[in-house]
Amino acid sequence: MRLKVLLPLLVFALIAGALYAGLSLRPRDIPSALIGKPVPAFELPPVQGRNAGLSTADLTKGEPSLVNVFASWCAPCRIEHPVWVELAKTKEVPIHGLNWKDQPQAASRWLETFGDPYTRTGADISGRVAIDWGVYGAPETFVVAGDGTIMCKYISVVTREMLDEKILPMLRDLKRTGKTSRSC
Repeated sequence: MRLKVLLPLLVFALIAGALYAGLSLRPRDIPSALIGKPVPAFELPPVQGRNAGLSTADLTKGEPSLVNVFASWCAPCRIEHPVWVELAKTKEVPIHGLNWKDQPQAASRWLETFGDPYTRTGADISGRVAIDWGVYGAPETFVVAGDGTIMCKYISVVTREMLDEKILPMLRDLKRTGKTSRSC
């Protein structure tokens, strides 16, 4: 009789403990297996109405860059998009867009409505390229060294503060020396 009472309580305590531990995790800190590795081989056509798609070759030309995964259906993408538009005006770094699982007309309309900060924008309609990049969802942003090495991955909305304190210093190191001691 005692076992019938204690066993469910023990199971409940274990489940509650696991859930409590899970609440302390930070989803933005999900490690990427691609950090320090070359960008995956890919070639994407341009988003409807744009001239330049995105490929591996575009990310290995010697200049550090950002790759931002976005979609018109992504509400958090709208929150961070003004940060990219503002950064694009400075011409400090190329920002490339990877449009993920979006309808061609919707992606085009979104960029026309909110501004197009991207140097090149690839349309990943099927989501296959995003899988190769290890994308969990949108938005996500990658810092890519000039040789095509993925240096950092940011999951979720990039704020102006995050850009100024973490991303731009890393990109400036990469521009200056080709390497960085900074981490994500």
